[in-house]
Amino acid sequence: MLTKRKVQTTLFLVIAIILLVNILSTRYFFRLDLTEDQRYSLSDATIDILENLDEPVTVTSYFSENLPPDIEKVRQDFKDLLIEYSNRSDAQVVYEFINPNEDQETEMKAQQSGISPIMINVRDKDQLKQQKAYLGALVQLGDKKEPIPFIQPGAAMEYALSTAIKKISMQDRPVLGLLQGHGEPSLSALQQLNAQLNVMYDIQTVTLSDTSGIPSNISSLAVIAPEDSVIDRDFNYLDEYLARGGRLLLAINNVKGNFQNASGEAVNTGFSNWLQKYGVSIEENFVLDANCSNVMVQQQQGFFRMNTPVSFPYLPIISKFTDHPITKGLETVLLPFASSINIAPKDTSISYVTLATSSEKSSLETLPLFFNIQKQWKNSDFGMSSIPVAVALEGKIAGTETKMVVFSDGDFATNGEGQGAQQLQPDNVSLMTNAIDWLSDDTGLIALRTKGVTSRPLDAQLEDGTKTLVKYANFLIPILLIVLFGAIRFQYKKKIRNIIKSTDYV
Repeated sequence: MLTKRKVQTTLFLVIAIILLVNILSTRYFFRLDLTEDQRYSLSDATIDILENLDEPVTVTSYFSENLPPDIEKVRQDFKDLLIEYSNRSDAQVVYEFINPNEDQETEMKAQQSGISPIMINVRDKDQLKQQKAYLGALVQLGDKKEPIPFIQPGAAMEYALSTAIKKISMQDRPVLGLLQGHGEPSLSALQQLNAQLNVMYDIQTVTLSDTSGIPSNISSLAVIAPEDSVIDRDFNYLDEYLARGGRLLLAINNVKGNFQNASGEAVNTGFSNWLQKYGVSIEENFVLDANCSNVMVQQQQGFFRMNTPVSFPYLPIISKFTDHPITKGLETVLLPFASSINIAPKDTSISYVTLATSSEKSSLETLPLFFNIQKQWKNSDFGMSSIPVAVALEGKIAGTETKMVVFSDGDFATNGEGQGAQQLQPDNVSLMTNAIDWLSDDTGLIALRTKGVTSRPLDAQLEDGTKTLVKYANFLIPILLIVLFGAIRFQYKKKIRNIIKSTDYV
């Protein structure tokens, strides 16, 4: 029997436990991470960076207050992340949160620190209005500063923060060489790639001549989309570079599409023949994939000519990736006019990993080739599957332990220049950056770039009826389950009541 004293004792113990838990939580922070990709757990790379800090790092977080709940969550997630950083670094990471919207002086200081304001939609009294908001941070170590201008909801927060700390704490950055002189795109045509690589690397253009080969300070060399033939002298320089342990990335166009005359053309650089000595060859063909991007075609609709998107299998969207650091976390990558890669090992000391392949519905076409953009493609047109389009080599290449990555397309990470420049989807840039990180950087930060909320759209190859069924099933099944649970619970309660009513208490 409950007495007044027992109730008071129980209440006192509950309050004491709550207070104790709160006190302990301020000193010892932990949380369980049940996400598939361990999104809320610090990676080994981050832990290694934090444990090797020699000086305190200050993170000044500029976050606006009174934001919509979905954006306010970004602030809380970032704060939780900073608490873990502080704990893991033995308080070497110090942080503070400032609201730049408090006054003009604080807002000016945030902007001077490199934090850019954004405009967000806020509902106030049934009206939609725009509000200026700040979601960024400034990372400082001594005199070195590195801003994180905008922390996007769902983005890889750990990568942005760890990379900023790594950048200002490292003494010497590795040098990445970008080969020029054979029609390759310049650094100004690789805007998005350059922005990502500049965080961790010093980028240096490399032009070969009779008197100079590849400089000795180049840790990795990237050869992206050459258009002209490469002479034997330059291939000899590449052999020498590999023989001394240099690491090489090749993104080579062996064919290209010409929309002006609707034809496919060969690109004769000589790389495919040179690669055969290392057990890899890029074939002179086009990979076709039912999972593909569109081209805009003018079609007559009544009295008007309208631009209509038409599926174009020569622009394959790659979504089949091997479990590898280069491809971890990637969803889809567009490889325009890619070719197939043939792997024929010449040396057992070299391991080969196929990084990416076409879908289960794909095929190959060889030259000469003319595009029929209006063609209605059928499943019977795609009689092949899993055609390799990217491969990684590791081992005694040219007699020395080193690495190489080969892509059968050179344009997937190229923006272009001037009015022809185009914005690339993030995974395209991440694939190229990941490959360079795998070649050059052993810190493990590569795995963090794609760590965040991912997009998993329905398979483009599904029929429209199937897509509709999946959409309504996702909407209705949870509701039906709740109704079913309610009905079962109602019947159970009713049964208990009937038993109680029928019981004869003496």
